[in-house]
Amino acid sequence: MNRFNMAIISDIQPQKRNRQRVNIYVDGQYAFSLTVSAAAGLEAGQPVTDDLLAQLHSQEEKEKARLTAEQFLSFRPRSVAEVRQNLARKGFPEPVIEQTVTNLQERHLLDDLAFARFWLEQRETFKPRSALALRQELYEKGLDRRLIEAALADVDELSSARRAAKKLAPRWAHLPWEAFQQKMGSFLQRRGFSYDTASQVTAAVWAELTTDELE
Repeated sequence: MNRFNMAIISDIQPQKRNRQRVNIYVDGQYAFSLTVSAAAGLEAGQPVTDDLLAQLHSQEEKEKARLTAEQFLSFRPRSVAEVRQNLARKGFPEPVIEQTVTNLQERHLLDDLAFARFWLEQRETFKPRSALALRQELYEKGLDRRLIEAALADVDELSSARRAAKKLAPRWAHLPWEAFQQKMGSFLQRRGFSYDTASQVTAAVWAELTTDELE
């Protein structure tokens, strides 16, 4: 039942502490608050009907979902699945989640292929991994397998393994070959590189280190 039956909106005032929300007054008394967007179109003297309350509730929930998703995206790019999961954890219903995701995609704020490329670039720059490891990470982010394969098409495993190895090589440069081989090989295999790739890269990096020492 509408607790505002036969009532009218008497005033709409912006909140002092949050300029993104407004307070709605009905018959001279504070009734509820809304986001600025959800309150767009309201005016003093407007009757408060059941249909209006349902419409405002729907708009408010959609606006909250949009703001929640945009804040989640503000830290770093996300996959569609990550945004859906975040909104579900916040308690938003499925229809609102899907509308929010569609809105973000239309505004080019949510794109799984762009996310995959971002993820690979970050890994290549800071923590090179094998295609196998990257494939698993992207799959866990909820990306479609065909999209994952497209994003991985240009990954050069040997080059990635060399970058990973060269970052750690100075740490173990003082070790004899056997110890260096064991540590570097194990490290590269933990990053997902095959035994053959790890062995090849370990030998190449060791050769560079020993050559530098002789010069």
